[in-house]
Amino acid sequence: MKKWRCWILYKKIGFFLLIITLLGCSKDEKKVVVASKPHTEQYILGEIISQTIENNTDIKVEKKFGIGGGTSNIHPAMEKGDVDIYPEYDSTGWSFVLKNPPLPDGKDLLSELRKQYSYKYKIKWLNYYGFNNTYALAMKKDLAENLGINSYSDLAKKSQDLKFGAEYDFYEREDGFKNLEKNYGMDFGNKKELDIGLKYLSIGENQVDVINVFSTDALLKKYNLKVLNDDKNLFPPYYAATVVREETLKKYPELEPALKKLDNNINNNEMIEMNYLVEIENKDPKDVAHEFLKNKGIIK
Repeated sequence: MKKWRCWILYKKIGFFLLIITLLGCSKDEKKVVVASKPHTEQYILGEIISQTIENNTDIKVEKKFGIGGGTSNIHPAMEKGDVDIYPEYDSTGWSFVLKNPPLPDGKDLLSELRKQYSYKYKIKWLNYYGFNNTYALAMKKDLAENLGINSYSDLAKKSQDLKFGAEYDFYEREDGFKNLEKNYGMDFGNKKELDIGLKYLSIGENQVDVINVFSTDALLKKYNLKVLNDDKNLFPPYYAATVVREETLKKYPELEPALKKLDNNINNNEMIEMNYLVEIENKDPKDVAHEFLKNKGIIK
């Protein structure tokens, strides 16, 4: 009888320990996978997303940053469920993933993205962060101020007296320099073909006056350049936002409210500054993201 009671006791203890173990396991499984593309801005955004989640929920984050091939490999991983979340640019999603032609004027790109991503992939686009990392033209701030140049239309009027620099393929592409000539009537007195790595150095040394850039480049700050206003909206927008698997949002309902703290909270100057801190001052993206989120009151 004593042995029987002991066996019952051990069985109860064993069952109790099993329940504790299972509860512990289920808690450990509260996890999402956050991915990023292999460039500075994406590493920073990946950290911003990850730290926002971990500091505002009890969800753990597995980081898969710097995935080679970018969208071409991350999007299929999202479909399969190997990745839950990553930062994406709206025109990349629209043209590269969905293979759509340019959206007609008057249509809301984010709204259309949400409809098609949800229908085709069961993936949700959250709201924009606020910044637009699109193709742009830039020149030194003091020169732009002296010449009264703020927009592409202003630049076109003064273009014959200025030197333009860009990589070879920008001159050849229909959506590149040819588009600027056609839509703005730009006619630079001097055009130079530059290696992509030498553009900023060339404008810094006054070899050229205007270059093509991405509008959140770190080097814009280093060389004190002004991004001009594309007043005819020639180049497509590349607003960034968080994309999340719908299944993940259903599994963790606390996730979306946490990520909404990033809505309209990163402007172009702030993104340039963060890129600058990582690329030029060699700071860790993790530290840069942490400081940014702390200053915004998103984390403590």
